[in-house]
Amino acid sequence: MAFRAELWLRARLLPFRLPQNLPLDAVLTLAEPAAGPGRFNGMPAAAIVRAVRRTLRHPVLMRNRRCLREGLLAYRFLTEAGHGPRLHFGIDPGIVASPQAKAHCWVTLGGVTVIGETETRYVEVLSVPRGDNRGEGET
Repeated sequence: MAFRAELWLRARLLPFRLPQNLPLDAVLTLAEPAAGPGRFNGMPAAAIVRAVRRTLRHPVLMRNRRCLREGLLAYRFLTEAGHGPRLHFGIDPGIVASPQAKAHCWVTLGGVTVIGETETRYVEVLSVPRGDNRGEGET
């Protein structure tokens, strides 16, 4: 019950905490669990992913940044459940010829994308936690 209530509340507040020009470091702090890993230990990753998708299925705010909202929330709650997710940020390689950048955010567990699946192949520019990416598959 505490998980669903917190997810619902964070999903509703996140659009107000993410203005368009927020620096990336500040965005990443929104994904970090306040209590650290272990708070929702024992909760299956699939249940967390399902709950995030269900909670965000009808976005009123952040329609154009849905992947960011889903990614931040999924990463946070999967981390709190002790699953060791990875949050990825990438850009569309076709943006060189475009006046507008196209970016994407997705979450993986053990190299498998669990949130933010897409057919477009994005070039990863950052993943969190930062550090060694070996063992993680490309999306």
